[in-house]
Amino acid sequence: MSIESPPTGEPGKTKKGIGVWSSLLYFAGVAALVAGIYWVAPASSESAIDVEADTTTTTTVNLVLVESPGFILGEEPIADAADVILPSVVHIETSAGLGSGVIYDSSGLIVTAAHVIGADKTVLIRFANGEQVTGTVVGAVTEVDIAVIKVDKTGLPAAGFTFEKPRVGQLAIAIGSPWGLESTVTAGIISAIDQTTNCGFGACASMVQTDAAINPGNSGGALVDRHGQVVGINVSIFTESGANDGVGFAVPARIAMEYAESIVSGDSIETAFLGVVGDFVSEGQAGALITEVIAGSAAEEAEIQVGDVVISMGGVEIQGIDDLQAQVRAHRPGEVIEFILIRDGEQLVIEVTLGVRGDGLS
Repeated sequence: MSIESPPTGEPGKTKKGIGVWSSLLYFAGVAALVAGIYWVAPASSESAIDVEADTTTTTTVNLVLVESPGFILGEEPIADAADVILPSVVHIETSAGLGSGVIYDSSGLIVTAAHVIGADKTVLIRFANGEQVTGTVVGAVTEVDIAVIKVDKTGLPAAGFTFEKPRVGQLAIAIGSPWGLESTVTAGIISAIDQTTNCGFGACASMVQTDAAINPGNSGGALVDRHGQVVGINVSIFTESGANDGVGFAVPARIAMEYAESIVSGDSIETAFLGVVGDFVSEGQAGALITEVIAGSAAEEAEIQVGDVVISMGGVEIQGIDDLQAQVRAHRPGEVIEFILIRDGEQLVIEVTLGVRGDGLS
């Protein structure tokens, strides 16, 4: 399998064979919205507070507050984060259906998912205050599922973005228009980072994974931390039901913004190129087994050899060839990345300056 080419096999599969339905994250037509909203009765719950009964006439409830880092009694972090981000999240209507977007520049620039806008050149944007305007599609990069829309309006409430990698287990809040229900807030945690998935266009991508409820219409919306800072743009879900099954994926904020800036500036959208063909290690240690090094490529310049097993790239563990492909796509040409590999039983650390796909290479 070449790490520069779309992975072979059945579309819509993660490395563990899980289907990812990117197309289900926006609402193809409004008919389903009026067809019905399903209500779920709240489940019963039991208190986690120890109750110590007095053998006479009273009951004593012992409350012990254990203050964890960042926890303040009476704080509402989800509500606080929603207050920050909601004005920056917009509702998008296209010829195909509905989606969401995030204002990232007060001059009128909105980032969303590429599959939301499809082939449309103009879309309808509705702001959190209900105002509607026409937006012009500036451009899109389908390989990472990111697009930019421009509206003729200034002074907009731009969201804050954080490029710091989120931590597994931290609070995650999703904001968008699931099923066309605008300004909807759901919450959960970051359940994985650097997750390799098939993003629906045949290219592996390194995603932020969350269990915050994401449904059709959320695509292009924001995934934020407890401070209301955007950590990712929601683009896809794993589902067996057609709706939220507790596994959603977001393009990391850093990647989304880098490509958004390239789209707006008119720069050519260049994809990083390593220049190897690889496979999974048949047995033993996890990693990506290099089976071919392309002449003239960044890999050859860095003296990567056939038989090497890449176990880390840029500080991210590589378990298989799809992980390596995803990490290459998570970087831009010209970046110098540290690789850790195994050669003849010894561990080596090398630096690779990533090349540009198409740079005379096939």
